[in-house]
Amino acid sequence: MKVYEFNPLQDPRWENLVERHPDASIFHSTPWLEALHRTYGYDPVVYTTSAPGQELGNGLVFCRVKSWLTGCRLVSVPFSDHCQPLLDSPESFNALLSWLESSRKQEKCKYIELRPLWADSLPLGTAGNNAKTESYSLQMLDLRPDLDSLFRAFHKSCVQRKIHRAEREQLVYEEGRSEDLLNKFYHLLIITRRRHGLPPQPRIWFQNLIQSLGENISIRVASKDSQPVASILTLFHKTSLVYKYGCSDARFHNLGGTLLVFWKAIQDGKRLGAVEYDLGRSELDNPGLITFKENWGARSVPLNYYRFPPQHSLAFNSDWKTRVMKQACSRMPDVFLTTTGRLLYRHIG
Repeated sequence: MKVYEFNPLQDPRWENLVERHPDASIFHSTPWLEALHRTYGYDPVVYTTSAPGQELGNGLVFCRVKSWLTGCRLVSVPFSDHCQPLLDSPESFNALLSWLESSRKQEKCKYIELRPLWADSLPLGTAGNNAKTESYSLQMLDLRPDLDSLFRAFHKSCVQRKIHRAEREQLVYEEGRSEDLLNKFYHLLIITRRRHGLPPQPRIWFQNLIQSLGENISIRVASKDSQPVASILTLFHKTSLVYKYGCSDARFHNLGGTLLVFWKAIQDGKRLGAVEYDLGRSELDNPGLITFKENWGARSVPLNYYRFPPQHSLAFNSDWKTRVMKQACSRMPDVFLTTTGRLLYRHIG
């Protein structure tokens, strides 16, 4: 099979495939790719066996990440939790992967990274030199039951009671895409990332997401006496509600603000016709986060990333470097912490 490539931001066939393919997600969409391009300068590219001018039957979307720090590579796609190859047959996948492997050497890319949602449906075992490089747990909540049934399925003490606590505390809930809500969200994000010893994503990333995604992105904030205490950022695509970012002020965790914004997001998702709530990936060494999501009634499924060839790792990806970075980030003034994020994230997509 012959393989063709094109820029999905300039070819309307890609968005048409995303709209009709059952495996497509928000991370395949042109608004997500547009925000990546605007923020980090990544060049999106799609590889397909469909000839120019023909309706697309398949496509693998990547971003070319070019970095003096971490090298050049093809990633499908940066800062996504998952990005399932959009296929019409196992044969087309094998043809695309074989072509990409030979093309990688010509373009001098260190590796190709795939982030499939359902790896079992892909003939990865026949793809030659491949390996799982990162493994996560993904939580998905079925939103088809009515709201009363969903609420009754929540963990009684860890979820239901905390939602009632937030209501008794009369926390104020806001939802939208305004600059004021972004300010509240980003203030809490800095607090949270510092608590975790990590820099925050650059503010321009969220501004570009809002500009690109429009009504399909929502910032949700809970406040107590005008003080923001918890916030999440959710995305919407077709019939999927997606939790992407969350942050909070630990001093107010007992008020149940995070539980309130999650519950409000579920209610909003039901109103929009969502049938699933994608709660995102969780690190396997973070059982607390996995349990938090499962307490909502979500099911956990394995999520694995693959690299071709498998031997490469990011330049700073070692235990001692991670420890040093976390210690430094936990002590940095806000201006240095946000500057670090602005400089670093484009290298780690």
